[in-house]
Amino acid sequence: MQQLNFPAYPFRFKNRENKVHIFDQIRKKFIQLQPEEWVRQHVVSFLISEKKYPKSLINVEKELIINTLKKRYDVLVYHTDGSIALIVECKAPSVKITQTTFDQIARYNLTVKAKFLMVTNGIDHYFCKMDYEQEKYIFLKDIPAYML
Repeated sequence: MQQLNFPAYPFRFKNRENKVHIFDQIRKKFIQLQPEEWVRQHVVSFLISEKKYPKSLINVEKELIINTLKKRYDVLVYHTDGSIALIVECKAPSVKITQTTFDQIARYNLTVKAKFLMVTNGIDHYFCKMDYEQEKYIFLKDIPAYML
């Protein structure tokens, strides 16, 4: 897989039916390794190792219903009170981050109401803080580390 703009992490791999799988520490199972999954696993490791978010507050690839449509978010990070701190949209490294990507995460966020957004293709990372009063997002250089 392609080198990404994240630190190197010690992933676990295995081959099954001539396909490479990577261990997902949140879902606690091996997932077929695709380019977007490679980015998602780096994001999860980044949140745990660099930003110190507890694994217990991270959720990966769950269904979300938006206007009766079933969608799947990539990564959510919760606060201990159950509210959502961060939603992350991952794209494969070959996918350019465009306004369409931001529109997608904004639609998801209408439902989850996260305080922070992250959009990444593993190469380029964008971080935003939501300003719900002004109905806009403010771009940041980074997302904050976990705080109790």
